[in-house]
Amino acid sequence: MTVNVNPVAPDDREQWEVLYYGYAEFYQVPMNGDILDTVWGWIHDTDNPFFGLIAKDETGKALGLMHCRQMPSPLRAALVGFLDDLFVDPEARGKGVVEQLYAALNELGKQQGWPFIRWITAENNYRGRAVYDRLSEKTHWLTYQMTVE
Repeated sequence: MTVNVNPVAPDDREQWEVLYYGYAEFYQVPMNGDILDTVWGWIHDTDNPFFGLIAKDETGKALGLMHCRQMPSPLRAALVGFLDDLFVDPEARGKGVVEQLYAALNELGKQQGWPFIRWITAENNYRGRAVYDRLSEKTHWLTYQMTVE
């Protein structure tokens, strides 16, 4: 199977939505049209350093997606990358899609001048973590979240 990864284009909306719904379902996060419209707007806002990548096969069928953004790293006085979302259609897993997405992410990082790209995942995302262990290095940082009241 040939896999091509490109920035999410305006005519990718329908296939992108299917993948993003799959991603939200995996993490058991409710998804709706308002969220989709907001994220779609971020991807296509040239003033917002938020990026969408989509992987497709040779027929144009979407296989996976990535969303990432630029963020400041104050200790480094540098802008770095942060990978927010990664999802590969279950039927396309194990076929090299994720490797192609990461290669495109690496190229995007180079173009943006990011020294690294960081991300978090769920503790129980064992399949994803096996890929991350192969393609990157695990940091010693733990993630916490405070609800704003």
